[in-house]
Amino acid sequence: MNLSLEKALEELRKSKNRKFEQSIDLIINLRKYDTRKNSINTFVTLPHNIKNKKVCGFIETKTHLIDTIPKANFIAFKDKKDIKKLVKKYDFFISSGANMPAVATAFGRVLGPAGKMPSPKLGIILNENEKDIQEIVNRVNNVVRVQTKEPTIKVLIGKEKMKDEQIIDNIKMVYNIVLNELPNKKDNIKSVMVKFTMSKPIRVEL
Repeated sequence: MNLSLEKALEELRKSKNRKFEQSIDLIINLRKYDTRKNSINTFVTLPHNIKNKKVCGFIETKTHLIDTIPKANFIAFKDKKDIKKLVKKYDFFISSGANMPAVATAFGRVLGPAGKMPSPKLGIILNENEKDIQEIVNRVNNVVRVQTKEPTIKVLIGKEKMKDEQIIDNIKMVYNIVLNELPNKKDNIKSVMVKFTMSKPIRVEL
């Protein structure tokens, strides 16, 4: 049986209290969908911020807004282990357009598979001034990346302390974007579920 989003969140909140704030995931299981022929790779701007992301910039300008790695320092990341540490440390990476070829060469082998390469859709900054850096950070904080590497899409959609209405707004935003990207719309959706970090998924009706 599929529950309404309101009822599903009510059930999830009955689960055992944890010593940490749990995340909330939206899971969309697909059917009759070939991820090789029809891949989704997009950023969705959520109506409600989940958390401020830790951003690193491959730019030349030093700023108090984010940590930066100028091109001259790329040489310090020759070892793959050091790049992996960098990937774990930051949620999101941006780059100046001029530095992107060098970023791809120096960091692409790790950032690419991790899904953290600066993207032309969001991660490229044209002017390295405080205003533009702040603007891109604000946008980054409100986006989630939606990708189909397999026939299941899993997206962090909220945190336990958020209001139910905010979580539902975020869920509907991602769901509608995904639905719009699918070639056969609802026919490509097998099921939709929500879950807390430590809970079992609950099927929902949208």
